[in-house]
Amino acid sequence: MEKLFKLKENGTNVKTEIIAGLTTFLTMAYIIFLNPSVIGKSNPNLADIPGTMEDTAVITATCIAAAIGTWLMGWLSNYPLALAPGLGLNAVFAYTLCLGFNLSPSAALSVVFLGGLFFIFLTVTGIRTAIVNSIPISLKKAITAGIGLFIAMIGFSNAGIIIGENQGAPTHVDLATFSEPVVLLALFGLIITTVLVIQKVRAGLFIGMLITAIVGNICQFCFGVDVGITVPSNWVPQIDFSMFGKCFTGFGELFSAPIASLLAVIITLVLVDMFDTIGTLIGAADKAGLLDENGNLPRIEKAMLADAMATSIGAIFGTSTVTTFVESTSGIAAGGRTGLTSAVTGTCFALSLFILPVAGLVPLAATSSVLIIVGIMMCSSLKDIEWSDLETAFPCFFTIVGMPFFWSITDGLSFGFISYVIVKIAKAKFREVSPIMYVIVALFIIMYMLTGLQSMGII
Repeated sequence: MEKLFKLKENGTNVKTEIIAGLTTFLTMAYIIFLNPSVIGKSNPNLADIPGTMEDTAVITATCIAAAIGTWLMGWLSNYPLALAPGLGLNAVFAYTLCLGFNLSPSAALSVVFLGGLFFIFLTVTGIRTAIVNSIPISLKKAITAGIGLFIAMIGFSNAGIIIGENQGAPTHVDLATFSEPVVLLALFGLIITTVLVIQKVRAGLFIGMLITAIVGNICQFCFGVDVGITVPSNWVPQIDFSMFGKCFTGFGELFSAPIASLLAVIITLVLVDMFDTIGTLIGAADKAGLLDENGNLPRIEKAMLADAMATSIGAIFGTSTVTTFVESTSGIAAGGRTGLTSAVTGTCFALSLFILPVAGLVPLAATSSVLIIVGIMMCSSLKDIEWSDLETAFPCFFTIVGMPFFWSITDGLSFGFISYVIVKIAKAKFREVSPIMYVIVALFIIMYMLTGLQSMGII
């Protein structure tokens, strides 16, 4: 342990690292139940799509990808950070790739796999740094907030708290009536989880979801009130590898989609993962006192490489983009300082495969509150945007509102980036825009042109 993780050098011990690893796991374990509700059959928007992944397959892939990715992080970088399929990134998988581009889950996994390879290439060649530096900090903050709003919208929708015109609403979006048991359970979950998080209860998200699920089970099985709980047909643990390797079968389908569009989505996946990872790495490292005297994080490239490798590995097993979780800071707060914390967290995810039979007992109403609260947390970046400067406000606004309004993270990013370049050109500040940003904007414009021509039947 000492030789591998340098415990004494980092001022920690085995006991502290184990407690920290367990703390991190409990704080982020909600992703095991939440991921199927976004990219699996539990998501009502995907339920009828041919080839939609079974929830058991998504949970299996989620646990394995989180375990391997977190182990890699601990081994390569020796940092107390944990990885799992990212919120927001799984929304890109479901709502942009599957619903937006009409790709099958296998083809969407192919895109994620390619994104992981692309991220690995960018990391080992150093291009990653150039791309990150080309995007202004204000837009990076706007991306985080926009994804937060998008996630919150998905949570409200899954909970049935908001409804659309196809559900009888008189407007595009309306508040549901509080007569449905699912809505009432979701509101209960939102309240109890909010109280736990505000009171800074460790693992508040997970505990809130667990309490909501227990109340839901009592309502359905004791009082006969249907709150959308699925009773498992087999209580024996079912490890489902049905999606393993399916990412290699979906490449052919990608040729039927506009190449520029897919390239833009891959770039989007890489950029979002990159910003999320960098922000988490720096924030967590600062909290742990791991930054050097210049404010830089040693071995950051190894940490980024672990993140990139985890994405491709996750795609092979059948899940969306894997990223570093900000909940890692909970383990750091508990004293975690080395990769041993990550090793413990990864082992917990591996052992979690045995909870598969009870996954159906966690209703959407229980996971929806987590989506909403995580969305709130991600919106904290709004305070870092200079709204009084219209030159900054315009592209940030389009980025933030574009994601939930257009129901697409890609479109929100594209409108933000395009408006940023337009504003700079209007102000004759051509040189302030990185050439890389011009390339990205050009790709987005080509994407919309090809989509328009395709819809008109020209191509």
